[in-house]
Amino acid sequence: MNSSVSDVRIVIVGCGISGIAAAHRLLKSGFNHVRILEASGRSGGRIKTGKMGDKILEIGANWIHGPSEENPVFCLARQYGLLSPDALTPENQAMDVGGHPPWTPNVFTSSGRKLKLEDIHPAVELFAELLEESAKFQEKGGEPWPSVGQFIRTEVLQRSAEKWKADNAGSLKRCMISTMLKVECCVNGTHSLDDLGLGANGLYKTTLGLDCTFPGGYEGLVRNLMSEMPADVVTYKQPVRCIHWNNSDKRDVAVNVECEDGKVVAADHVIVTVPLGYLKMHYSSLFHPPLPLHKIYSIQRYGFGTNNKIFVEFDSPWWDQDCEVIYMVWEDEDAMVDQVEDITGSWIKKLFGFTVVKPSERFGHILCGWIAGHEASYMETLSEQEVLNAVTQLVRRFTGNPIITPRRVLTSQWFHDPWTGGSYSYPSRGCSLQDIENMMEPLPSKRSVSRSLQVLFAGEATHPFYYSTVHGALLTGWREADRLLAHYASTLPAQLPKSNL
Repeated sequence: MNSSVSDVRIVIVGCGISGIAAAHRLLKSGFNHVRILEASGRSGGRIKTGKMGDKILEIGANWIHGPSEENPVFCLARQYGLLSPDALTPENQAMDVGGHPPWTPNVFTSSGRKLKLEDIHPAVELFAELLEESAKFQEKGGEPWPSVGQFIRTEVLQRSAEKWKADNAGSLKRCMISTMLKVECCVNGTHSLDDLGLGANGLYKTTLGLDCTFPGGYEGLVRNLMSEMPADVVTYKQPVRCIHWNNSDKRDVAVNVECEDGKVVAADHVIVTVPLGYLKMHYSSLFHPPLPLHKIYSIQRYGFGTNNKIFVEFDSPWWDQDCEVIYMVWEDEDAMVDQVEDITGSWIKKLFGFTVVKPSERFGHILCGWIAGHEASYMETLSEQEVLNAVTQLVRRFTGNPIITPRRVLTSQWFHDPWTGGSYSYPSRGCSLQDIENMMEPLPSKRSVSRSLQVLFAGEATHPFYYSTVHGALLTGWREADRLLAHYASTLPAQLPKSNL
C-alpha cells in the first residue's frame, strides 16, 4: 500500500456490530488509521448480554435468524466456536421457516382456560396465510390497503364469515388473531401493524436455517471480533456532537468530527453507524451543513420502534415440558386489536405472551415476555416491582392458579436508552426501497473525485432486505468498508471478498 493511502484517516461513529464490522474489515485490509468513537461505555450496541443471578440472558439481539451459509453472523459464530452442536447440523441449516420458527405452543385465555390447539389452529393458519400474502404486494406493485394491519383485519372478516359461523368459536378465533397481531408487532418492532406498510413489507428477506442462539451469549461474537483489532481502536464515552463535512475551505481536512467534550477529530472519511432511532432525534444537529432534504425525509418517514423483553423466573413451570411459546388470548379482543386504549391502566395487555428460555437444566424456569410499541415504552417507566406485580396478576388470571408467584423480573429498556431510542427499524406506511437507498447514500451526494465519500452510512436500517437483523447490520458495515476499499482500489493489495448486498 502506498504511503498516502496508509495515511487515510477513517472515523467510525458507533461501536455496534456494523461499526465493528467496518473497522475490522478496513484494518484487515491495511488501513492503519481507523478509529471508533462510541458514546456509551461498551461495545456491541443493541447486542447486549446480561445476567439474572448467574443466568446469561440476551437483553438485546436474541437469535441468529436463518443460520446457514448465507448468513455471515452464523459463519463467524461457527468459526469462533460459539454455537451448540444442534445449530451446526446440515438439517438445521436446510430448514426454511420463513422467519417464523415452528414452536410448540401453549395457549391460555383471560378466563383462566388452557385451550386445545385445534381450538385456535384455524386462526393461526389463516393469519400465517395472510402474512405470507401481505409480503407479495411489493412484487405485484399494488396495495389494496396502506398497512398490513388493515389488510389482515379486512381479509380475516371476509374469509372467516362462513367458516367461523358459530358466534363463540368465531369470537375466540378473532381474539387469537389479536394475539397474533401483537406477536407481529414484536417481530417488526412496530407499535401497531397499522403502521407497517403493506407494499414495503415484502422487502424483507429471510435466509434458510432454524433460528438459534449463542449458548454463551451474543456478546461472544463482539468479543471475538474486537480481539482481532488493536486495543485502542475504540474511544468509549465519547459522544459525537456534530459532523462538519464538505469543508471546501480546508483542503487538508474533508471532515471534522466534533465531540461533546469539545475534542475535534479530523478525518478523510466518517462512517456513521448510529441507530435510526438516534438519527431521528438528532439528525438536525448532528450534521453541518444539514443533510440533503431527500435523506431527511427518508429518515423521518422510515419506521423505528420498540420491542422490549420481560424476563420472569419461576420456582416451577406452569407450562408443558415441550412448550416453546405461550400465547395469552384476551377474550374481550374479538375486534382484532394490537394496541390498548388505556396504556397506563392496561399496558400489560400488549404482552402477547412468553417464549420459554431453554434449556431448563441450565436456566431453571425462566420465561421471556415480549411487548412492543408505546406500551413497551411505558413499561420502562415503571419500577421492577410494578412490572413484577403486573406479570404476577396476568399469570394468575390466565392460568386460573391464584398462588403462582414469580421470583424476579429483568426488563430491557430500549426506548429510553439515549443512544438508541428504540429497538430496530421497519418500513412504515408510505415507505419504499428508495427510502433505504436514500439513507445509505454517502455524502456529498454529487460525486466529486477529490471530495467524495466524506460521510458514509451503515447500520441495520440501511440494509435493503435484512433490516432489523444483526446480519443486516454486519453486512452494511462490510458494504461501507468495501466502498472505501473500491475507492482506493488502485493502491490497495488484493481485495477481500465483497459483502453480499
